[in-house]
Amino acid sequence: MIITIGGLPGTGTTTIAKLIAEKYNLKHVCAGFIFREMAKEMGMDLQEFSKYAEEHKEVDEEIDRRQVEIAKKGNVVLEGRLAAWMLLKNGINPDLTIWFKAPLEVRAERISQRESISKEEALKKMLEREKSEKKRYKEIYNIDLDDLSIYDLIIDTSKWDIEGVFNIVSSAIDNLKK
Repeated sequence: MIITIGGLPGTGTTTIAKLIAEKYNLKHVCAGFIFREMAKEMGMDLQEFSKYAEEHKEVDEEIDRRQVEIAKKGNVVLEGRLAAWMLLKNGINPDLTIWFKAPLEVRAERISQRESISKEEALKKMLEREKSEKKRYKEIYNIDLDDLSIYDLIIDTSKWDIEGVFNIVSSAIDNLKK
């Protein structure tokens, strides 16, 4: 089984991907974790590394290469904004592609709480990061993050708590055609 979960920062992708991986005994691979790890290795924060990645497309290419290689082995939840796109571009058809969305204010509040920073700072960092990512993805892959046509399921995670979103995703998985 191959499931992708994508969404902008603060939509709950990591939380749900971990829970789904645990419930269905799947490996959880998070593009964001790989990106953060690479930033740390370079001694940069996320904003600095995002700017660096704008000039060094090999950063995104390496993250995406790793995801595709892992997906080829199956039994995985791939979490990342480009996860579904990368698999499809590489001839891999996931069993289920999911996109999470939530209003800007909700996402900023979640990030603020998660990172113990003000909502204003969270919003500023989030918008900078999203602008950088959209630019990179368009330039490197000609992917428009606003094009959600490839997703089987789009969920506004502001409408339910974690358990509610988890139940929706679990129900979708349990009801996949065999």
